[in-house]
Amino acid sequence: MTDPFIEREQARFQKELVMLHDYPEEELAAIIREVGFSCTLCGNCCTTGQNGHVFLLDSDTERAQQICANALIPAPFFEICNREGIFYVSGYALRAHTDGTCIHLTDKRCQIYENRFSICRVYPYMLHREHDDKGILAFRQISGLNEHGEYHMPITEEESLTIARETMRYEEAWLIQMINFFHAIAGHFNATGQRHIRKVYDNQMKEFKNGKTMQVQVFYKNHFVQHLVTIRDYEGILI
Repeated sequence: MTDPFIEREQARFQKELVMLHDYPEEELAAIIREVGFSCTLCGNCCTTGQNGHVFLLDSDTERAQQICANALIPAPFFEICNREGIFYVSGYALRAHTDGTCIHLTDKRCQIYENRFSICRVYPYMLHREHDDKGILAFRQISGLNEHGEYHMPITEEESLTIARETMRYEEAWLIQMINFFHAIAGHFNATGQRHIRKVYDNQMKEFKNGKTMQVQVFYKNHFVQHLVTIRDYEGILI
């Protein structure tokens, strides 16, 4: 029997994927030209205070294992917790320095810029669905507006279309990873008779924040990889 929470999450991400495929790339490209974002090398976007953690797609994780394996941690805000208090999460993230700056940022410059990860390549553009100021669920096209960079700079139609396509490819890959995660969880829980228990989740999160070591199963390449983590692993991100 499918867990209702897992079933709802699967349906939600599948609906978003359909919406993404129906979204005209020309519309995003027009927004990109209108915003006219230009990087000023301030480094603000590479901080958890500005953008939270750096979530890694599977392709990013594979590359990160070669570049900075010791910088990988289970992504925070674990999605699922079973009866035994084991967390499940949809992928990996990068550690941060204690001040919240990216582990690869030195003197406001990325030390792996040519090999930077997917979200870093498309930022600040995105097509996540979020509630707007009126509570209406809609696509969000840009992150950190008016908090970094310059705006209303000239961007050609060709360049804007390239950015739009790269952004949409990233969002598609992220949604597919989320759908696959919940599909894998559903199969695993059906096979083991487990369920997502919200009360256990909340209790375990309290214990985690108080310093208790937690077992986290990370979804990677359609498998779950076990890790043991404490809140100290998330310095600069959660603390």
